[in-house]
Amino acid sequence: MSQGKIEDCVTWSVEDLGESFGEKVPALTDFASSEQKTDYSRWRLLDEAGRQTWVYLATDDEVKKWPQSIADKFHLGLPTGLPKLSTPTTPLESALNGLTYFSHLQLPPGNWACEYGGPMFLLPGLIISSYITNTPIPETHAIEIKNYLFARQNEDGGWGLHIEGPSTVFGTSMNYVVMRLLGEDADHPQMVRARGTLHKLGGAVYGPHWSKFWLSVLGVAEWDIVNPMPPELWLLPDWVPIAPWRWWIHMRQVFLPMSFIYSHRFTFPLTPLTRQLRDELYTQPYDSIDFLAHRNSISWTDNFHPKTWVLNLVNWILVNIWNPYLRTKAIAKRGEDWTWWLIQQEDENTDFSNLGPVNAPINLLCCYIKDGEGSYSVKRHRERLYDFLWMKNEGMLMNGTNGVQTWDTAFLVQAVVDAGFATDPKWKDMLLGALRFLEDQQIRADCPEQAKCYRQRRKGAWAFSTKDQGYTVSDCTSEAMKAVMMLQRLPGFPTLVSDQRLEDAIDTLLTMQNPSGGFASYEPTRGSKYLEWLNAAEVFGRIMIEYDYPECSTAVVTALSLFSKYYPNYRRAEIDRIKLRAVDYIRRAQRPDGSWYGSWGVCFTYAGMFAIESLRSVGETYENSERVRRACEFFLGKQMEDGGWGESYKACETGVWTDHEQSQIVNTAWVCIALMEAEYPHKAPIERGLKMIMLRQAEDGSWPQGAIEGVFNKSWLAPEISRIDLQNRQCLGEVNE
Repeated sequence: MSQGKIEDCVTWSVEDLGESFGEKVPALTDFASSEQKTDYSRWRLLDEAGRQTWVYLATDDEVKKWPQSIADKFHLGLPTGLPKLSTPTTPLESALNGLTYFSHLQLPPGNWACEYGGPMFLLPGLIISSYITNTPIPETHAIEIKNYLFARQNEDGGWGLHIEGPSTVFGTSMNYVVMRLLGEDADHPQMVRARGTLHKLGGAVYGPHWSKFWLSVLGVAEWDIVNPMPPELWLLPDWVPIAPWRWWIHMRQVFLPMSFIYSHRFTFPLTPLTRQLRDELYTQPYDSIDFLAHRNSISWTDNFHPKTWVLNLVNWILVNIWNPYLRTKAIAKRGEDWTWWLIQQEDENTDFSNLGPVNAPINLLCCYIKDGEGSYSVKRHRERLYDFLWMKNEGMLMNGTNGVQTWDTAFLVQAVVDAGFATDPKWKDMLLGALRFLEDQQIRADCPEQAKCYRQRRKGAWAFSTKDQGYTVSDCTSEAMKAVMMLQRLPGFPTLVSDQRLEDAIDTLLTMQNPSGGFASYEPTRGSKYLEWLNAAEVFGRIMIEYDYPECSTAVVTALSLFSKYYPNYRRAEIDRIKLRAVDYIRRAQRPDGSWYGSWGVCFTYAGMFAIESLRSVGETYENSERVRRACEFFLGKQMEDGGWGESYKACETGVWTDHEQSQIVNTAWVCIALMEAEYPHKAPIERGLKMIMLRQAEDGSWPQGAIEGVFNKSWLAPEISRIDLQNRQCLGEVNE
């Protein structure tokens, strides 16, 4: 834990558990007042080469030695003290004010940070795994985690899948457990309301697969309630159509450690607190529950992607035939040994930061089971979990990744260049810092045992967050490449990323195209869409395999175009063929109404912006392309009275455009960019959108946070706080072009 105060933590040990506690309930902390609040002036964001962790300073001397930065204050919702700026009269002046504000938020390594929260199912994994592995939670962190959960509690007392969602069994049961493990009293009025909502929904037996897994691990449910996840599935030959290496990377890296734990049937020993949870989470006495009968029970609020008859049949065979009669100890051990090796590779290839905040706590638990509490693997996992925690004005949440450092920094650079500000000496130091950061974060080598552990080539790539996380992402690599090339071609900027390293990035991108011509995210599509019949997550859709995305495909197309402009002789024929196939995919992906469905942002505004950018890159505009005209007309039909556009996250879930109740700044920026990329000939709709954006800008140059704008897997929704400023500056800056 970087600069954390272990001495401020209230810890417990497994040996301390038992009846000797008397009436005292062991928890991760000994305090139980949700009215507590830390001193926000003592929080600091530590950024070590992109690794971001929040630190609480305990003494006045520490506070004096480490002053709070403007970025710290911004992220904590404190007054920044930044001055009022001149009222802009043009879009370009508004963009300049935005850049002036945003420049103060750059961190010492050269990157920008942001909240990437939204999902309400991430903290439970961290807190439950910490409880089980005797991992201390600093008191300051526990206070603010509870504050955040209370702040995001729905009116009925429950919690949803994400911060704007209705109460579900998943969100309510899991976050109720978190609050109790952090010391909150079951009789607290808000806990009583939460429990009431959970019981109205049927109790914890009606949660989805992931919640049943965590409750079984904690010892407040029986493993019979969990549908099977045999590790021997990983022993299937690679040619088998359902072999796990064909699954989407997030799905397989979550079910990999889950299957290891499932095979061990690991259950934490009962404590006085978990005994109480057994009474609180259900609508009937614990001992009377037939857990096996509830394997497939799920509340209508959680059943976003119902299990298919195929999956139900497979589960029945595994439960009733495979497990009791055919699964020998030797087969089980082979499966456990192989999954353990793959878990180790995931840890080593990411320096224990792991792919994301779902598999990281589960991997910690695997290491605790296999290596023991005192092992290096457990110690390093404990340290790395803090990379996902984020402080804001509502308290402490868990980000959907260990940050968005590379992604945001790359877009900032492009926005500044697009606006014509990059040659102004005023911004040179800021841009040099960004260039140094991007140079440092390029991944320079492939994974050891790359093929054996089913990893995509990554040499020359950039990740979404940091090189430690270490996963190639097609659009992150593309956007970072573009930012680097843009800056290194400007007078006065050094060449930090060599031609060879840019060629390495191109070599990686060229391995990622699908047969359809489109590009996915982390790796090419490896399995059939029929694998969705085996989707066991229940709360997410389109999760079993990689898919083609207009957003990722556009990022690659534009990166290849810029690269070929500066390096016309490197693999040119191959690049041209790949670009044409990618653009052809984008044409085919357009719907009859002129829209494109977005998978990484909300939703049609996001994908449409990227798709039109791709079409323009091959010369298609409103004037000469019927499909571009259809796209523009689709957007123009959605413009609101105030000139803006507003799209609800419901569009991601339903696949149908859904108006937000009010216009949104980010959606408006995306549409304005799309119309300008299309060279839409009539200025009035664009001017109305730009005026709306300018009117909502604050006097210090910032814009307020609106509704959720980030998404993946149709129902995993996240606000990206910095995206507001980035997209608005890019939008307003394009007016300059």
